[in-house]
Amino acid sequence: MGADERSAAMALGTIRYWAAAKAAAGTAEEPYAADNLADALAAARVRHPGELVRVLQRCSFIVDGDPVGTRGHETVRLAEGGTVEVLPPFAGG
Repeated sequence: MGADERSAAMALGTIRYWAAAKAAAGTAEEPYAADNLADALAAARVRHPGELVRVLQRCSFIVDGDPVGTRGHETVRLAEGGTVEVLPPFAGG
């Protein structure tokens, strides 16, 4: 499969950043073009080097309303038009 075919096969959706992740990314949301969560997060790290890379290490993720939990990010498929929620740990209780 060539690069153009891979690009055409990628799912397009939205990454939403919350709290510290939003501050580190400098945006509340942005588009993704990726087949799985690992690829979407790798692209986010390239777009936002620095603090976001550190924040993502502590975050939880929800993909289309389903918590990712301990699943390997490369195994979490992304859907066309889907949403990835990036949730840093929250203070309080």
